[in-house]
Amino acid sequence: MENGEVPEDANENCPGPQSESAGKSDSCQGCPNQEACATAPKGPDPDLVAIAERMATVKHKILILSGKGGVGKSTFSAQLSFALASLDFQVGLLDIDICGPSIPKMLGLEGQDIHQSNLGWSPIYVESNLGVMSVGFMLPNPDEAVIWRGPRKNGLIKQFLKDVHWGELDFLVVDAPPGTSDEHISIVQFLQATGIDGAIIVTTPQQVSLIDVRKEVSFCKKVGVEVLGVVENMSGLSQPELVAFTEVFDSSAGGAAEMCQEMGVPFLGKVPLDPQLCKAAEEGRSCFEGQSCRVSAPVLRGMIEKLLKVKEWNQDELQHAENGRV
Repeated sequence: MENGEVPEDANENCPGPQSESAGKSDSCQGCPNQEACATAPKGPDPDLVAIAERMATVKHKILILSGKGGVGKSTFSAQLSFALASLDFQVGLLDIDICGPSIPKMLGLEGQDIHQSNLGWSPIYVESNLGVMSVGFMLPNPDEAVIWRGPRKNGLIKQFLKDVHWGELDFLVVDAPPGTSDEHISIVQFLQATGIDGAIIVTTPQQVSLIDVRKEVSFCKKVGVEVLGVVENMSGLSQPELVAFTEVFDSSAGGAAEMCQEMGVPFLGKVPLDPQLCKAAEEGRSCFEGQSCRVSAPVLRGMIEKLLKVKEWNQDELQHAENGRV
């Protein structure tokens, strides 16, 4: 039973586990949770206070979401983090995709272990200004399945937020699993007091993906998280050497741009399917280094610069964006 939540098997008219009358009122008689509620500590969840203290040094928090798996959400999270770090921002990348943690691979950090100090868990650093935390660092075998129910997943997310010592951060990028499940509810609930700047939603152009993205947009609206924009990934296969462009997914219904217009959320743009970007993700490196990702890198760079300017994040940060190199 999570702090403050009414158990699913509670009696009708349950006063709530945080109430002073929990386990004692007439409506509690015969409830299977009566003894637990009567003896449980009352008041605010102390972990939320610890999370607020940790997050006090983080200026901006961005969730990266998707309705479906396999649309390139984690690739976008990784490249967004690389880009922000190359602009001299202090960046943290938190992977809360508990069952499918791909961030360690995409950042070139496979095989790394988490270390603990008197300040808490230490992130694994790609660069001095880009730290990463993931359950992937905690698995003894990378092929081992994480078979956890919701409460255990939520407990780890809470631990990441309250125990990881990020230090001063300009941006905390949170790579969430696909869908709108326990992890999403938890991250919003745990960060509610400190504020979330918003969410970027990643999709592919076809309707089978957009159907679920609509649910993701609806989720954000219901929980009060601003949709910063939608990214249409794998938007056609561009082959500059052949001067050719091939539509991979059916976008005859208008794709993400049409959906954004209908739902009243910003459209950040289209990222073409670029084999070189896929290769960069596989090798755990930034697509902005060198000229190999000449199809996708300029598009991603434009999206990030657009986001920084549209949100009008403080003038020092905008100056970073104008003077930095992606």
